[in-house]
Amino acid sequence: MKAEQSLQLMPFNIKIKLVRLTNRTMATVNKITPAKKKNKDSLFNRINKWLHLWLGLISGVIVLIVCITGCIWVFNEEITGLLEPETKIEKQDKPVITPSQLSAIAFKLYPEKIPSYAQYQQGRAISLNLRGKKDEGRRGGGTSLKINPYTGEVISKVVHKKGEVDFFRFILNGHRFLWLPYAIGRPIVNYGTMIFVVLLITGLIWWYPKKWNKSTRDKSFKIKWGASFKRVNLDLHNVLGFYSLIFLLFIALTGMVYGIKWYSEGLYWVTSGGDKLGDFQRLESDSLAVGKFYTPQKAMDLAWQKVIRRHPKSQGFYYNFPDTSKAKATINITVYPNTGQFYNNQGYTFDQHTLKEFKREGVYAIAYEEAGFGGKLRKMNYDIHVGSILGFPGKVMAFLASLIGASLPITGFLIWYGRKFKKKDAKKAPVLTKGDNKPAGFKPRAKIPVKKVEEVLE
Repeated sequence: MKAEQSLQLMPFNIKIKLVRLTNRTMATVNKITPAKKKNKDSLFNRINKWLHLWLGLISGVIVLIVCITGCIWVFNEEITGLLEPETKIEKQDKPVITPSQLSAIAFKLYPEKIPSYAQYQQGRAISLNLRGKKDEGRRGGGTSLKINPYTGEVISKVVHKKGEVDFFRFILNGHRFLWLPYAIGRPIVNYGTMIFVVLLITGLIWWYPKKWNKSTRDKSFKIKWGASFKRVNLDLHNVLGFYSLIFLLFIALTGMVYGIKWYSEGLYWVTSGGDKLGDFQRLESDSLAVGKFYTPQKAMDLAWQKVIRRHPKSQGFYYNFPDTSKAKATINITVYPNTGQFYNNQGYTFDQHTLKEFKREGVYAIAYEEAGFGGKLRKMNYDIHVGSILGFPGKVMAFLASLIGASLPITGFLIWYGRKFKKKDAKKAPVLTKGDNKPAGFKPRAKIPVKKVEEVLE
């Protein structure tokens, strides 16, 4: 009360000085304690960024392994062919050896084993796989023979011990279940892939600029190679992520078909207009007709001849031998019209005793040309997944997209780490004391005297 009365009695020039002093004091305080910036992002954008960050940190290792193994697997056939030049066989104008002849060759070398399947491929040696009683199961081992399709000469023999796999099988195991027990690793990969799809969508939303101008276009579509490591890393994540987005989406969405049943069935239901995918159909031979019509060797060759007459120009055949110790086992042959592509394959199943041709049911039983949109899309699924639907250029694109996909968790982690921990280090900058050395040209800031109002009035 006394201060208010004194302020009213104060001369005008002293009032002016007091106002100036107060203004200087407030300006100094404002410089020392700047106001906090308000977050201008909408709730939707904040949720989107939160999801992208934490889902990326959770699934980063899974995405890295799946993408790296995927880009290696894409060229497994081409790399295998380069590493095994002896298996390249020039095409000759004469018939290839029959399944019964393959069976006889295998019996001479390994009488205790039986043929499991044979892969005929134009321009390559026949790959014949044998199995014995101890070779049952997912990783039961087995013996592989490479055989000249015209002379029957055995080019190479490889015996796999139980649990032993070759390089590309090792890569595929990592791609499918992270080298963990199948029951554990498979669901992790399946739902890790689903999370990756969410990350691609949230990443696109985060990438999209609020305003389009020259500066935002350059940041969105170009990598500034001459900038700092932090800026180049950010550009690698944003720009490469955008360019590979559509390819990675196709790869991820087709990959989920093989592991998530409800997704696979739902996708087919949507794309086929409401049709059900159906379960795998297991066909059986007539066990009452054993020995009444054909010997096993004769039946194998007759079934083979029926199929090759229908598809004389096909580039590959997969022949599944019947287990003659099981009366209900069937002969299965799959035809591959094009090299390196699987979408238009056609399968046949025969009774091993009567040679009756079974009529298959379901999406895979219908020829590609006769299938509807949903059926064609499902048949193309693997070729889309590895890029072979577009031939060799498509494989190259799938390889590059997978390689970029593997880099995204790394560049994303570096962005998060730099923003999370480097800021904390910056806040802990050392404070200069009287004993500290001052930098050259340092000028101390003039101190503004701050006096109380009562001291001015006295």
